[in-house]
Amino acid sequence: MKKLLFAGIFAIALITISATTIEKNNEDLTKDFVTGDLEIGSINQLSFGPQGILFIGDSKNAAIYALDTKDTEQTISAKGINIADFDDKIASALGTTKENIKITDMAVNPVSKTAYFSVTTTEGTPVLLKLNGETLENVSLKNASYSKVALSNPVSEDFKDKRGRSQRNWAIADLKYHDGNLMVTGLSNQEFSSTFRSIPFPFTGKQDYASLEIWHAAHGKFETYAPIKTFDFITIEDKEYLMASYTCTPLVLFPMEDLKGGKHLKGRTVAELGAGNSPMDMLSYQKDGKTYFLMSNTNRSVMRFDYDAIADFKESYTKPTKVNNYGAMGVPYISLPMVNVLQLDNLDAENVVYLQRTANGSLVLRSRPTKRV
Repeated sequence: MKKLLFAGIFAIALITISATTIEKNNEDLTKDFVTGDLEIGSINQLSFGPQGILFIGDSKNAAIYALDTKDTEQTISAKGINIADFDDKIASALGTTKENIKITDMAVNPVSKTAYFSVTTTEGTPVLLKLNGETLENVSLKNASYSKVALSNPVSEDFKDKRGRSQRNWAIADLKYHDGNLMVTGLSNQEFSSTFRSIPFPFTGKQDYASLEIWHAAHGKFETYAPIKTFDFITIEDKEYLMASYTCTPLVLFPMEDLKGGKHLKGRTVAELGAGNSPMDMLSYQKDGKTYFLMSNTNRSVMRFDYDAIADFKESYTKPTKVNNYGAMGVPYISLPMVNVLQLDNLDAENVVYLQRTANGSLVLRSRPTKRV
């Protein structure tokens, strides 16, 4: 899910970076990496950092891996993508059928513009693939250069919700590299289990965290359990905020400067986007000199938010919603004609790529110019 946005000017500037500089920077970031089998138990989340380094979230092992993909050849503009029956292509690459696979995440390398996919088979085997044209290639996790950090106090393996469902899958709900740190949301084993973590990279063994509380207007109560499903960052009056989206579907702001030191924070709920839905991916992009956010959902079309509309919104919801459970209130958004979008990422500065379930049940992988969203 996941998501470095390269503005046009910055992308052009990258052309001037020499191969020597790239190699030096890559050597600096991977100097403490080891080579071997990652022994990954699951792949729940993918997100790229600088220099082609792929962060892999493994909820089963409650660990995050930084994988040196060695995919560092600079590409400014990506080729358009339009691949039908994408689930069949993945299944064929793995020697099985589409009924035996589940695509758990997608992330685009901002250096090479190559899309990577994490897949789990019915046997529980996690697989990492990358797209080369229309061909899917296996990315080895057995003999790879990597670094690893274990999460402190993750939600326990035997913890279940009220319906008896294991919650270990939510040890890592989402992750993104931001300003030299890996930001991670998920559940911990603490009293207030919804947790935001900040982990310096390269990994040093250190990690900071804060526990989170939100007002869920559709539920009419404060909650400390639900994990942030997807997030991005926004600056309001020179102050940076985490913009977090939760299931059923409040949109909440937390000041980044306070998300540390084990603090317990109450976020400012700025929107209620309707019950019966869960956010899946969020990204930011620029169009006509303005910044927008896109968010894909399980039971809604893709939503487009205006950065300025969020930054200018002053209200904070602390009472039950007055609209029906499936209605929305707060920060405005536009529903785009993009339904059943399962994965979403920036392809380059002018295009997004998305994985979509069609009406006949098959999966398609497509790119779309940001000028059309």
